[in-house]
This record gives sequence, structure tokens and C-alpha cells, in this order.
Amino acid sequence: MAVARVVVFDGVTADRIAQVERQITDEPAPEGMPASEIVVLHDPKTDKSLTIVFFETDDDYVRGDAILSAMPSGDTPGQRTSVTKYNVAVRRAI
Repeated sequence: MAVARVVVFDGVTADRIAQVERQITDEPAPEGMPASEIVVLHDPKTDKSLTIVFFETDDDYVRGDAILSAMPSGDTPGQRTSVTKYNVAVRRAI
């Protein structure tokens, strides 16, 4: 079963989201990152962002969580307020 690392950030401006989008699309993933997909959601009215990183196995999650947790705070979209691991119960492209 796939798992997801869901992170909530506060203080994320539209300009910062544009920077994050460029980083994600233009730069390679961190070395050793075993994630299969990333989704970044943004609410510009509240300057909140939700980042969902998908992993195919628990072992991949553990490795990816360690890599992401070690990132400097300046590399994140804003102030991290929570990190939660979820089992991916349903996943389908429509």
C-alpha cells in the first residue's frame, strides 16, 4: 500500500509558491528521494499550503521522510506546522 507524507505550512505567499513551483519543475529531486509523486496545494487567502508526497512503500517513506526532515527551513514553502503520515486508501487519475 502506498503512503503519503502530508505537511501543512503557514505563511506561504503566492510569490513563494511560484518559487517552489520553479524548484520542483526545474531542479532534480533531492538525491536518494524515493517519492513517486508530489502535490502542492495553496490557499492564497490564508497563506496556507499543503504538500503531499507519495511513496510506494513504508521503507520509501522512511527514507524520504528523513531526507525531507533534514532540509533547511529556507528550502520549505513556509513555516511547517504539521507532518502526518497517511495510508493512501484510494488513488485514481480521472
